[in-house]
Amino acid sequence: MYDVIVIGAGHAGCEAALAAARMGCRTLLFTMNLENTALMPCNPSIGGPAKGHLVREIDALGGEMGRVTDRTFIQIRMLNTGKGPAVQAPRAQCDKRLYSSTMKHVLERQSGLDLKQALIDDIELLSTDGSPLPGLRVTTHLGRTYEGRTVILTTGTSLGGRIMVGDKIFQEGRAGEHAALRLSESLQRLGLSLGRLRTDTTPRIDARTIDFAKTIPQPGSETPIHFSFATEGGENPPFLSVPPNPVYPKGPPIPWRPQLPCYLINTNQKTHELIRSNLHRGPLFGGVLKGTGPRYCPSIEDKIVRFANKESHQLFLEPEGWQTTEVYVQGATTSLPEDVQLALLRSIPALENVEIVRVGYAIEYDFVPPSQTGASLESKTVPGLFFAGQINGTTGYEEAAGQGLIAGINAANLVKGKPPLILRRDQAYLGVMIDDLVTKEITEPYRLFTSRAEFRLLLRHDNADLRLNHIGHELGLIDQARHDAVEAKREAIAGEIKRLNKAHFLPPGEERSTSCAAFLKRPETTYETLLSLNIGSPELGREAQQQVEIEVKYQGYIDMQSKEIDRIRRLEERRIPPDVDYARLGGLRFEASQKLNRFRPATVGQASRVDGVTPADIALLLVHLEKAGRR
Repeated sequence: MYDVIVIGAGHAGCEAALAAARMGCRTLLFTMNLENTALMPCNPSIGGPAKGHLVREIDALGGEMGRVTDRTFIQIRMLNTGKGPAVQAPRAQCDKRLYSSTMKHVLERQSGLDLKQALIDDIELLSTDGSPLPGLRVTTHLGRTYEGRTVILTTGTSLGGRIMVGDKIFQEGRAGEHAALRLSESLQRLGLSLGRLRTDTTPRIDARTIDFAKTIPQPGSETPIHFSFATEGGENPPFLSVPPNPVYPKGPPIPWRPQLPCYLINTNQKTHELIRSNLHRGPLFGGVLKGTGPRYCPSIEDKIVRFANKESHQLFLEPEGWQTTEVYVQGATTSLPEDVQLALLRSIPALENVEIVRVGYAIEYDFVPPSQTGASLESKTVPGLFFAGQINGTTGYEEAAGQGLIAGINAANLVKGKPPLILRRDQAYLGVMIDDLVTKEITEPYRLFTSRAEFRLLLRHDNADLRLNHIGHELGLIDQARHDAVEAKREAIAGEIKRLNKAHFLPPGEERSTSCAAFLKRPETTYETLLSLNIGSPELGREAQQQVEIEVKYQGYIDMQSKEIDRIRRLEERRIPPDVDYARLGGLRFEASQKLNRFRPATVGQASRVDGVTPADIALLLVHLEKAGRR
């Protein structure tokens, strides 16, 4: 019997399997196609606002996504540099196949982890005697069974998957892969209810048919940027790359790392008219699609309808790798017929002679609404069964990987008889995301934004290691050397801030001296300014210098957020007995009792965030808990 069985080798499954195996659990990872391990079926990019924060947190806890991204990206940039540090985030364009093969090699080298290629048709409990961990049996499409003490489902879009291009419909989990039809039925037999969601992809086009002279190049960063904190310290293996295909125009030289540009183009009125005149031929407006799609990332036909007065929309041409000629058309997700897709692309000057390599499509799939899931990502009704990724109603590789890591950690903790890892909203974006999932109705694919975090100034991408490294170390996912390096960095930052507050100097051209910290707080001053005036500490690493600058400049705001966290932590830590019958709490509104009985929040803090629950309901709940405590 395995300790942990992971079903699905997407980003969630890879992180889950690696975490469980690295924590000493005998782990088995199933996938329908080993060659598609950690495949990026949509845009081969990692990061961006909130998503980049997630990747840094995954890395700080000992996950793998950041390291593999650093080894395989073809371009990296820091987004939102004109805004505050809370919303700045790295984003990388990866070599699609190189990322997949690199992650597969990581899995193959991991001790305690077995890989098998099979489609899972059935999951059942080994025992129904009410034991806390009865174990589960999974059955493949060939009839072979495997038993595990825990099972983690990371099925992506394969559950009941249905692909649509115009009026053509295929039962597939993603293009070229089988849909998991029987597994949906198996979950329903276990008593779980399912919902239906949708997402779209863009057409891929041939770079040899693009007129790059009519595009605006978007080069990568001229200064080093990494996702993994280990890369900064030199622990990560060197990046993997091959010479770029000569079909791509050479971008400006970037000394620290070879990179490929992306290219900006725009739609026009001819594009929009082509789409409007063919809306009836697509499944989106033809009533065929049943699942709800992502509101924040609409298809191009949806954008044309919703923003009818807009004259053009930006599209980005993003190469899918160093050597391939496939190019992803960012911003043009669609399920229109192939001939319409080709016509709308050719209406754009740079794409007048373009050829489509792979058509865009819409895909509907089943998911398990996470009101049935606890904050540990374990099912509330099927002991030992965990969910991670799109099966929880999320979208995005980063959201999936983060859930996979937490599910893998908590499956291992359950096997070992240890309490689950539950990250708070003030600790990590991982905590924000999972808390949102288990306290709110999921009516569309969930995507993480920086605006979802109440304390985003504290949850910056640059300090993820300082926030979470100690947790990864306690779990055995961060080794002693890396842990010691982070603690040394923490002490160096604190020491430098203390020194800057004490040290005074006379700024050039001024008559009165000031503290170095007060000088650094000025809008025009950076830590590099201090270095140029010989009042900084050049021995500090680049990331530590950045931390010092942010901590000093935003000290007042950081202090206010810290006080607010202390104020609400009492609610976050106040546990609710699992057997509370909210319907019998006198005075509680009917809507609140219904929602609370459905979501079964673990703490008063969680209860306060359930949709439909008011502050008055929480006050009444606290009174009831006080009375119950006295009894």
